[in-house]
This record gives sequence, structure tokens and C-alpha cells, in this order.
Amino acid sequence: MSRLQQLPAALQRSLEQRSTLKVIAGLMNFDAASVARVARAAGHGGADLIDVACDAELVKLAIEASGGVPVCVSAVEPEQFPAAVAAGAVMVEIGNFDAFYPQGRIFGAAEVLELTRRTRELLPEVVLSVTVPHVLAMDQQEQLAIDLVAAGADLIQTEGGTSAKPFSAGSLGLIEKAAPTLAAAHSISRVAAAPVLCASGLSAVTVPMAIAAGAAGVGVGSAVNRLNDELAMVAVVRGLRDALSAAVTARV
Repeated sequence: MSRLQQLPAALQRSLEQRSTLKVIAGLMNFDAASVARVARAAGHGGADLIDVACDAELVKLAIEASGGVPVCVSAVEPEQFPAAVAAGAVMVEIGNFDAFYPQGRIFGAAEVLELTRRTRELLPEVVLSVTVPHVLAMDQQEQLAIDLVAAGADLIQTEGGTSAKPFSAGSLGLIEKAAPTLAAAHSISRVAAAPVLCASGLSAVTVPMAIAAGAAGVGVGSAVNRLNDELAMVAVVRGLRDALSAAVTARV
């Protein structure tokens, strides 16, 4: 049985339908009040998955605040994962690496592959998502994705928002912001034998493009977690949900 079949039925279905919406609280966001706001917005807005920092108490908080939306935890230290899984996380993720780039911390292909192997050794039966660093050339991203699946990754996530340099206003600027992660999703989805989650720099304008590029779902963080008003956060999540639903309808 595929490890993905261990996921909650609704989350499995969203991956199969290529309509998964993951709302990201932030790999370095350990503020309980902030995580609770993101989780409530994700629950009210119709998200399929919440991504929080790897902390057992945050996992419990996110599950409760969201009304039971499945939780994924993100970290770059595999040894942190087991406690979060014991607390109720249904998925673990190596990455997203965006938070580290401003510190000058770069993750190369060999390191990400080693983190994947260590995580799989620690948690052989838990669903594992791995981010492919956008600092790699596109052909290297493709090869790393292939190698990650061979090493036990169940999902591949793309990134790229921090490297984008949008210079236009409005929708054009949003498309420019998303271009690196959309390009990665397009390339990786054609070579990797695993679903691809397109993340980093996305908005309601560009999530349908991610699905068209071959992604099975999207991850959205700053568009939601940077807001202070909870109603505005819910509105953004619902807008993302509607954009994904429209993309699925158009495909059918």
C-alpha cells in the first residue's frame, strides 16, 4: 500500500483531483497565537492541509483551532519529526527553505538527499514531502526530484518566491512573482514519479497556473500568514480555494 493511502480520505482525494490547498504558517513561526489564527483561517476557508513549524504543541493547537484539518510539520532536522507525528501530524516535510536564504544558508542537492534518507530511516511509514531548492539549475532540480523519490519521498514541493524579482503592478506582478516555482512545477512534474506541490510566491491569480503546470496542489504562506486581520485571512484562503476549484472545473 502506498504511504499516501494512509492520509485522511479527503486529503487523498484532493491530491488525486489535483486540487490540494496547503496553508503554511511558517517553518520558523513558533508564535502560538499566530499559528492559531492561520489554522482557524485555513479551517474556515476550506484548506486541505496546514503546514506548521515542527513542534508537538503547535500540531495539537493547529488541529484544534482548524476544526480538524490535517497537519504537516516542516523542519530541516529529521530528529524533530517523531514527536510531532506522535502529536498528530499526518505528514512531515523537509523544507521549505525560503526562511533560510536571507541568513545565507543554502541547501544543496546532496544535503537534501541525506536529510531525506535520515527521515525515512526514522519514520519509514510516515508520508514525507521534500522541497527541491530553487537555487539549483532546473536540470539539477529535476534530477534531485527523481533521486528524492527513489530515496523515499512521497511528495515533491517546489519553491522560488524569494528569488523572483517582480517589477510590475497588479496581476502581471503576481505572475512574475510566481514564475520560478511555476517553472519548477512544470519541469519536475514531468520527470518525478510523485505528486508535486507548487509553493512559494503564489496567489489566487497564479494557483490555477500551478495546476496547469502539472502540480497536484499548492502551498501558500505569506499571502495568508502576513495578514493581521483574521477575517481577511479567511477571505484569502477562500479566494485560493475558489481559484483551485475553478481550475479543476475548467480541466474537467
